[in-house]
Amino acid sequence: MKTVRENLLYLFLTAVVVVGGYAFLRYSYRVMDQAPFTQEIVLIILGTVATVLITAMLLNKQTEVELKKEQSIKFIELKSDIYMDFISHIEQIILEKSVTEEDHVRLQFLTHKLAMVASPAVLEQYQQFLRVFNRSTRDESLDKQEGDAISSALALLTVKIRQDLVGELDAEGIYDMSTISRQVIDNARESSHG
Repeated sequence: MKTVRENLLYLFLTAVVVVGGYAFLRYSYRVMDQAPFTQEIVLIILGTVATVLITAMLLNKQTEVELKKEQSIKFIELKSDIYMDFISHIEQIILEKSVTEEDHVRLQFLTHKLAMVASPAVLEQYQQFLRVFNRSTRDESLDKQEGDAISSALALLTVKIRQDLVGELDAEGIYDMSTISRQVIDNARESSHG
């Protein structure tokens, strides 16, 4: 809202300078008919002021765009960090083949972090993941079958995370989203049977 007001202010000032300059120029032409040098100075001043105002408006807009871009980059970095932290935590649980109370508490806090940054599709798939995870970790130990179930649920979640982070780039590529999803799930299945 602030930049809109600033842009309107610059536009108003430009209009005032142009109209005022035009009125002054008309007056100068009548009064200084014998001195064309004065008329040229007025035109130079008028052009300079208009150029300064237009340049200020353009720089203001450019700064606004750069700030939005910077915020977007920081937000994607934050998302990536939280997603990677979550996947690392699940990796640690599966490697240890047991789930402690501390693991559940850490997962609760990762859930809160995900709630802040994840897209609705990721949150929906995360809920499905949690169902599988909670079902598989009721007895606080993980066997191969439970680990595979968690890994499969994580693969589905990873597809949604990928869409959240790089979905626009994937859409521009030669592969469609269903092909990428199928490949991620197949890779997860293959790695769990390897």
